[in-house]
Amino acid sequence: MVEGDLERDGFCLLRNAVDAGTVSHLLDVCRDVFEDDSDNVRARSSRGHVYAARNLIETVPDVSTVWQSDAMLRFLREQLGDEVGLVRALFFDKPPDRTWALAWHKDTSIAVKDNSIASSSFSRPTVKAGVPHVIACDEVLRQMLTLRIHLDEVTEENGPLRVIPGSHVSSDSEGVGIDAAVDVHAAAGDVLAMRPLISHSSGSSTPGTKRHRRILHLEFASSPRLPDGMQWHDFVSPTARLAR
Repeated sequence: MVEGDLERDGFCLLRNAVDAGTVSHLLDVCRDVFEDDSDNVRARSSRGHVYAARNLIETVPDVSTVWQSDAMLRFLREQLGDEVGLVRALFFDKPPDRTWALAWHKDTSIAVKDNSIASSSFSRPTVKAGVPHVIACDEVLRQMLTLRIHLDEVTEENGPLRVIPGSHVSSDSEGVGIDAAVDVHAAAGDVLAMRPLISHSSGSSTPGTKRHRRILHLEFASSPRLPDGMQWHDFVSPTARLAR
């Protein structure tokens, strides 16, 4: 079941999009990979819990297939078209011993093969965990969609994402304003669909909580092609066929 209006608000929730068995499997796979991988794990808590990891397309094969269920793949194709592909995958957690907060921002950075190409569509080249990135123009970002797979229940206790409805239409849009921001509560297995240009933030977890807030953050584009000869660092096309 889809809750919310992606076109109007810039976000919506896909309830029960990932079953409990798959959620458990993803948690196990991520734990095993993160224990052995130090290059793409960007931050650990004092107890060794990973709370930020990049480049999961390379290290966690399941991220390239989990979104190819009938429900999610149909939704992605409805929003982005038949050429849709996965272009970046991240992992975030707020472990009980190392909570954190995130200021208001929009997701404007994309991973590319070569960020030295001159183009008016891209700016501010950087390197993150060994991968070239650039800031993309609004035209590119409007053709993208993020799916955040919740691997834990998210409540006020473990620092939910906050979004400003309507702020997704451009890089300088304020939407309905910060006073009307919405907290995204979700069950494990729910998937938040959000446009990269939506303004979002998150607060710290409640002191003393025992809850994690683990998220698989998957970014999708409508086409394998980018302006001016720029290339996605990764582009994973779907292999699954939709049930009729």
